[in-house]
Parts: sequence; structure tokens; C-alpha cells
Amino acid sequence: MVDWLVAKVLSRRPRAAASDEALFDRARHLGRRFVSGAEPLSVRWVTNQQKRWASCTAETGEIRLSHRLQGVPEWVLDAVLVHELAHLVHPDHSARFHELADRFPRQSEASTFLEGYALGLDAGPRSRPS
Repeated sequence: MVDWLVAKVLSRRPRAAASDEALFDRARHLGRRFVSGAEPLSVRWVTNQQKRWASCTAETGEIRLSHRLQGVPEWVLDAVLVHELAHLVHPDHSARFHELADRFPRQSEASTFLEGYALGLDAGPRSRPS
């Protein structure tokens, strides 16, 4: 059921499942706008992240986003990208990191969205009311 719903959402919002190249371009745009000094060398979708939304290797400039994010609204995806871009500058969760990440105006709202979205993904079809 979840796969069907995600496919339905993606058919209505084709940009949500953008190519790796489009994702990279989006990250570069967001970096220029919100996280000066962040220069990703690679941004791509991956299917091996089931516990995290995304990850970043600051040493290589590589950002990986879970394919599970392909069904979220664009502003949520942008918040995740800005979060990972901030890790390119501060590879921790320090106050300075949060100052950068929180330049994206809906960062807190996106975190709340993702908490609920994760509950829905983890619940699967078993928990749906009959």
C-alpha cells in the first residue's frame, strides 16, 4: 500500500523524484542561498539508507539522500539538503552547525514533518484501520 501511495504522489509531483543531476543542481542553488562555503561534489539518491534521511561525508563533499524522501514535499527535501550542506561546513551538530542549517526558514517544520512521515512509513499496511 505504501509503495502504491508513493507512486501516486510521485506521479503528481514528478520533480520530487528528480534525477541525481537535478538533485545536485538543487543542492548547489540552496548552498549559494543558505549555506555559503558549502560546495558539494556529489549529491545523489541511495536505496541503502533505511534509518537516516540523508548522510554527508564532509571530507569528500558527498551527500546521499534516502530514496524514501522522494515522496516528500519539495520544501522538506530542501530542508534536508540544507541540513546536509551545513555539515559540509560543520561536520557535527554544534551550535554553529544549527545556525547554518536553521537559515532555511522551514527547518523546524520539516523536522516535525519527517517525524510523522517516518511513523507512517514504519507503520506499513498492518496498522491501517480496516
